[in-house]
Amino acid sequence: MPKVEAIWIKRARRGKMDAVQTAELVAGKGIVGNANQGGRRQVTIIEKEVWHERTAAVGAQLDPSNRRANLMISGLPLVKTRGRTLRIGECIFEIAGETKPCERMEEAAAGLRQSMYADWGGGAFAMVVKGGTIKVGDDVEFYDPVLL
Repeated sequence: MPKVEAIWIKRARRGKMDAVQTAELVAGKGIVGNANQGGRRQVTIIEKEVWHERTAAVGAQLDPSNRRANLMISGLPLVKTRGRTLRIGECIFEIAGETKPCERMEEAAAGLRQSMYADWGGGAFAMVVKGGTIKVGDDVEFYDPVLL
């Protein structure tokens, strides 16, 4: 079953990523305490498998917090999921787009930014539709409320 592998909260723009076991999310805003609030990029999500693939491609072994995403999930591909609805724990997210890698990826490892550019390698960003609590280990799934 796809699940949450890690959660990070960024205290300030370009600031340190703090690993946490649980996070509170507010609909229309994002993660409580995170620097990025509101807009379409309320939460950023990476895939564990893609992170390891892309870092290995450039010969780097980096902690996933270097990606500077809020959530790391495993077992669920994010490629071309814009407009899909995602459920994590008690929260609902709408994937709003692809997160393009920034210059910070090149600072982490030579060639990493380019390696991450193809096929949503930088992950996705999402809006919080229904807030609540999420925690490391929560199940992650695409969900269609019409079918429920």
